[in-house]
Amino acid sequence: MRGRLITIEGLDGAGKSTLATSLAAALEARGCRVELLREPGGVEVSERIRALVKDPGLAVSPRAEALLYAAARAQLVEELLVPALASGALLLLDRFVDSSLAYQGAGRALGVEEIRVINRFATGGLQPDRTLLLRIVPARGRARQAGRAQAPDRLEQEHDGFFEQVAAAYEALARAEPERMRTIDAEQPPEHVLRDALAALGDLGLDGL
Repeated sequence: MRGRLITIEGLDGAGKSTLATSLAAALEARGCRVELLREPGGVEVSERIRALVKDPGLAVSPRAEALLYAAARAQLVEELLVPALASGALLLLDRFVDSSLAYQGAGRALGVEEIRVINRFATGGLQPDRTLLLRIVPARGRARQAGRAQAPDRLEQEHDGFFEQVAAAYEALARAEPERMRTIDAEQPPEHVLRDALAALGDLGLDGL
């Protein structure tokens, strides 16, 4: 039986990593075999690219940035995602193609459809079975980031207008694919976000996967 690919999307500060961890634990308690992954990263090549694209000391052009994210994704798909899905695993992935559509396509103004083409090639057309979009007002996400101990990375240093464009792009993507993308209010308490995430996965038949 083929596994399932669940992706978690949203602005920086929306709580994607927090949800991914709690969701993995909740699904494992139901008997699912879960693998928790992040993008860019997950395999050695992709982790090295992650260090490049997040380094605040580097000046990376928008097109180069888009291609680096796609390259990291291509390696992750071939080396890990496709084999894991074939083995029947349930994969929880913190970011996937929708991030590039929103951040590079809209935020960097490279064009959502142009970025979609690049990533269709990079992934071989692999699509998530369900995407959980954590909705948060950009200013609120920024405030959460400011409260973290670590310094902001290269993308997190962008201006408010950039994140407003990214947020608008995410909303447009969710409207275009309501069956795949389920929107969750990320400004709720974490336990409510988890509850809504589990409800959004309820029709996938995940128990014991």
